[in-house]
Amino acid sequence: MDNIFTPALQRGDEIIERKICYDSLVVEYNCLLLKAQNQHVVLFHEIMDSFTMKAGPIKLTIPIGSYTIAHYWKDRPYNLYIWRDNEGNYLGSYFNIVRNTYMADTLVSFEDLIIDILVLPDGDYFILDEEELPVPLEQFESGFVNQALNSLLDSIDILLSQIITESEKLYKHNDLLPWLNNK
Repeated sequence: MDNIFTPALQRGDEIIERKICYDSLVVEYNCLLLKAQNQHVVLFHEIMDSFTMKAGPIKLTIPIGSYTIAHYWKDRPYNLYIWRDNEGNYLGSYFNIVRNTYMADTLVSFEDLIIDILVLPDGDYFILDEEELPVPLEQFESGFVNQALNSLLDSIDILLSQIITESEKLYKHNDLLPWLNNK
C-alpha cells in the first residue's frame, strides 16, 4: 500500500506526528497540516511547554507560545524543525537523522536514529547525542547514520537557508497567528 495523504486533506487539518525513538518509545504530537505534496509534508506545531536545547556551553531556549514549522521527506534521511517565536522571529533549527518516514491520512511517522543537529540563528551548528549511541557513530546502523550526517553537513548551509526562505514566504507569521492559542 502506498502511504500518501488523502487528497481531501486541507491546510489546517489535524495531523499526528509520531516519533519512534531508538529505544522503541513512541512520542506523539498534535500538529496542523501546512502542506502535503508528493514526498514532502510540512506541519505546524505550537510549543506548549518551554524547553532548552544544550550543546556544550551553548543553550537555546524555545519559549511557550513559539511554534515549529516541521518538514518531513519520504526520500531524505532527516527531518527539519524550524522554530519561530510568537512574534515570528527565527529562533533556530533542528535536524533529526531518521529512517522510515511514513505519511498517510492523518499521520506522519518516523524512526529517530538518535543523532541530531542543532542550528543556532547565527548559523553555528552542533551535532547532538553522539554519547547516546550504543556503538561508535561509524558503526551505528551499519554506517547509515554517519553517511546521512556527513551528507547533510556537506549541504547544511545552502539547504537550511533555502528551506527557511521558502518557509518564510509560504508560511507567513500573520497567517499562522490564529493557530496560536495565546495570541
